[in-house]
Amino acid sequence: MEKSSKSIDKIDFVILWVDGNDPEWINEKNMHSHRGGDQQENRFRDCENLHYLFRSIEKYANWVNNIFFVTWGHIPPWLNTKNKKIKIVRHEDFIPNEYLPTFNSNVIELNLHRIKDLSEHFVLLNDDLFLLKDTNPSDFFINNLPTDVYVENIQVASFYNDIHFFMKANILAIINKYFNKKELIKKNFFKMINYKYGKFNFRTLKYLSIKKKFCGFWNFHAPQPYLKKTFLEVWEKEGENLDLACHNKFRQSTDLGHYLCRYWQMVSGKFIPKKDETKYFVYNNNNDDLISALKTHKYKMICINDAYVNIDFHKVKNEINQVFAEILPDKSEFET
Repeated sequence: MEKSSKSIDKIDFVILWVDGNDPEWINEKNMHSHRGGDQQENRFRDCENLHYLFRSIEKYANWVNNIFFVTWGHIPPWLNTKNKKIKIVRHEDFIPNEYLPTFNSNVIELNLHRIKDLSEHFVLLNDDLFLLKDTNPSDFFINNLPTDVYVENIQVASFYNDIHFFMKANILAIINKYFNKKELIKKNFFKMINYKYGKFNFRTLKYLSIKKKFCGFWNFHAPQPYLKKTFLEVWEKEGENLDLACHNKFRQSTDLGHYLCRYWQMVSGKFIPKKDETKYFVYNNNNDDLISALKTHKYKMICINDAYVNIDFHKVKNEINQVFAEILPDKSEFET
């Protein structure tokens, strides 16, 4: 553990979860389906492996202060809500009423700073992230600043996920409104180009000649450390635009997301460079590489994203969960 990380008293984890099988939730969602947006099944279906995330936290991040479990209202029957580290947070507990109900993860994430008793230093984990090796606080914060991997990357539209492309474009417009790339190069060049980034440096070097504008960043599907004051600052500066985006019941091309806060931290130089130690996978009909990575604990952290609709989801889900049962067989203190 890095010495500097000891100055942080508390680091909380925030986990978002939705039970796409809850009939009350389904009924409420259907009442708002006319609002349009991204309502694909894979945005809401349950992979039934959330308890393995909690097992991985207990085994590989037992230093965590509190785990804020953010939910529409449903709670997994196995979750030990009496555990002193577990804090159940319902949407109405922190999201302004005018944005509710919401079925848009971007809205939920943009309002996390409003959670009562959330510490200044917190890590956002979606329910598709898992730890496979020991972690410590310095993986996420050093000298009271969040760690990150700065990689510039031109944003390219994709046919299956155009909404996400437009959201990133919306975020970049705000970033370029407040920050000048030339100033970042001048003040924090070695945070932009750093040996810890390895081959990712070549991506940034390609766009370094564009000295005035930020053209995009590489987004890592990884546990994301944040300062709560970053969210407060972004809301203070861009409250009107954030308010408009937070009225989107489902993901829309006019969305803003938590990456706005991540980019804000990076381009203001308020982060510490780190090595990328998370591997991104998607549920697919062939998961040999993923299964091998799980069994060998090849990576410190992994993301298994439910990205594709046209797969044999139940077969794939069961296949992966059998592997989780092998590598994380013991119940955690977070389970009843």
